[in-house]
Amino acid sequence: MKSNRFARRLFLELSSSLVPLGMLRAATSDQGAKRPASHPARAPRKMQLVLDVRDFGAQGDGVAKDTAALQQAIDRCWVLGGGEVVVPAGNYLTGALALRSNTILRLDKDANIVGSPDLADYPVSQVRWEGKWIQGHLGLIYALEANHTGVVGPGKITGNQKVGGRPNQQNPLRHPAITEPIGCNGVRFEDFTTDQQGLMWCLHATNCENVLYKNLTIRSATGNGDGIDIDSCKQVRIENCAIATGDDCIAIKSGRGQEAYTLLKTTEDVLITNCTFADSIFACIGIGSETSGGIRNVRIEHCKFTKARTQAIYIKSRPGRGAFIEDIVADDLDVSGTQGGFLRFNILNSGIQDQNPVPGVEGIPTVKNFRFSNVRVKDCPVLVDGTGIHPDKPLDGFSLVNVTGNCTKGISLANVKNAVIRDVKVTGVTGPLIGIHNVTGKGLQGAVQIDGPKVPDPIPAPAQPYVLR
Repeated sequence: MKSNRFARRLFLELSSSLVPLGMLRAATSDQGAKRPASHPARAPRKMQLVLDVRDFGAQGDGVAKDTAALQQAIDRCWVLGGGEVVVPAGNYLTGALALRSNTILRLDKDANIVGSPDLADYPVSQVRWEGKWIQGHLGLIYALEANHTGVVGPGKITGNQKVGGRPNQQNPLRHPAITEPIGCNGVRFEDFTTDQQGLMWCLHATNCENVLYKNLTIRSATGNGDGIDIDSCKQVRIENCAIATGDDCIAIKSGRGQEAYTLLKTTEDVLITNCTFADSIFACIGIGSETSGGIRNVRIEHCKFTKARTQAIYIKSRPGRGAFIEDIVADDLDVSGTQGGFLRFNILNSGIQDQNPVPGVEGIPTVKNFRFSNVRVKDCPVLVDGTGIHPDKPLDGFSLVNVTGNCTKGISLANVKNAVIRDVKVTGVTGPLIGIHNVTGKGLQGAVQIDGPKVPDPIPAPAQPYVLR
């Protein structure tokens, strides 16, 4: 029986690579989109071992903690050259598990990893929280500088709401996510379901490269329950995922304030494709507000937005972040069920101001090349709220092309140059279709003038220069 399992696992792994493809930039489209394309193909690594966690003493009864047995199986696989650690059907109550290089954790059908309710079961390390490196509990399944690793299904990972929450004065440690690779290269999360995560993010990657999220079903409840958080990562693909969360379905970040601005770990080359989103508290896709390391080259395509407490897509930051948000491109979207609207920009006052903000004009994020095309909206309250742009650094390059459906309010833009509005054919708009303030470009005929946004006070230079420590 074990030999059959070995043959099946070996065949599957020889037919797929640990490194997600489709990440590098391809040719620029007629709207200036820089689409992530493919890395040169890497030969798949032969997986030498298939280990069963039951052979290491895992009970899978949902009562006894299986942490030691699961970790022993992972570590044994790693030191013997890598392979697969198989979790058969059962409920495996466990504390945090560390993934290792060249080792995949495979959850068989009806296998369920269940997070411990005890915070003491989650090790403490440096982790990102709201754009800052702080002490905090590592995720239920985490990896530190491990390469060619990950978790694949078709099983399930169940978080524990008893370990959710936000840091506070009584407990300043950040709470654990469900999965958390930090400083890794070549990470796969495929074909499994997450559930019961509350008051903390589900899947969080920081300082990673070549990350694949594919065929996932992600569920969370309550505020702070983001689905996937991409934090200072490069070459990320999110594909065929169904995400319904209590906060942002996907949040794209790169740190906050002088710390992140000094490190300049940019999030770039992110492709989100063929996904379905629903959120009950905030936006489906949030870009920012933690943008001090820079965000560039994000493409969203062939996606459905079925519910949003605010906007389907919300691009946000504030003076004091510095850096840039550029080359944000979305195409072929279906949008319904939004309470705020389809799209919003707010580069003026979103998110917590850092204790050490980037001062002056340098601290105002540079924003350019936001392009949206082939969008179908249904019962949309606001098509575009694009007034939250700082006049000292206007948005350079905005296009909205081929939009159909019905909405109540149209497009409002402020402090934008090189705008292109074309083939926007929506019904039900009350008032003018386009309102502008300090906007130049094409397709603005018939636009009415509106008031500009309130601009925050400049951030003064600190008495002492910032020192990273």
